[in-house]
Amino acid sequence: MITVSETVETRLDPARAFAYLSEFEHTADWDPGTVSSTKATDGLAAVGSRYQLVAEFRGRKSDIEYVVTELQGGRITLRGENDRVISIDTIEVSPTPSGGSSVRYLAEFSIKGLFKIAEPLLGPAFKKLGPPAALGMKRKLDDLAAGVPA
Repeated sequence: MITVSETVETRLDPARAFAYLSEFEHTADWDPGTVSSTKATDGLAAVGSRYQLVAEFRGRKSDIEYVVTELQGGRITLRGENDRVISIDTIEVSPTPSGGSSVRYLAEFSIKGLFKIAEPLLGPAFKKLGPPAALGMKRKLDDLAAGVPA
């Protein structure tokens, strides 16, 4: 398994930060590795909600379907899968003393099939996805705190 973990602090309050991040269709707005993200079910995010994402990794675009497996308090977990990878993504939002938020994003990747043998070689490439996504997340959340529309 390949694990990527990033934590950012933002001026946006925890309730608004979680409301924004738990609607996973916003992922393409802050994660440069996500080409597009669309909600495939109606209503607000809930356990069972589905999202269709197109991700770009090492110059190759891949469709991946995510489903919300946990949603409680300031934590959402989604399971994404396609023919090559399973991804478990967890976002946890907690308050900071300043009234803003600390956001921890954890992504756990398991390579499937014949590609599993390459997992140790792919680890560094996956880990490079973290910092740009964290920077994009911080910028987007700080923009929302400053009143810039989603």
